[in-house]
Amino acid sequence: MAALKKGSLVRVVREQIEGSVEETASDARLPSYIFETDGEVLDIQGDYAWVKFALPVPNIWFRVDHLATV
Repeated sequence: MAALKKGSLVRVVREQIEGSVEETASDARLPSYIFETDGEVLDIQGDYAWVKFALPVPNIWFRVDHLATV
């Protein structure tokens, strides 16, 4: 996996997020667009990346190890 940086295009890796603390703290019905649509990294703070999707949805913080570059 290439190093994430601002502007990187990413997708959430289903196998990485399923069963994670972040998933259990959220709605169990993860939206399909996070796996099927490219998102753009807007910011990185520690182990988390703030991702914007090209859909009319809020930006979301994801752990960087839950993301893969496109």
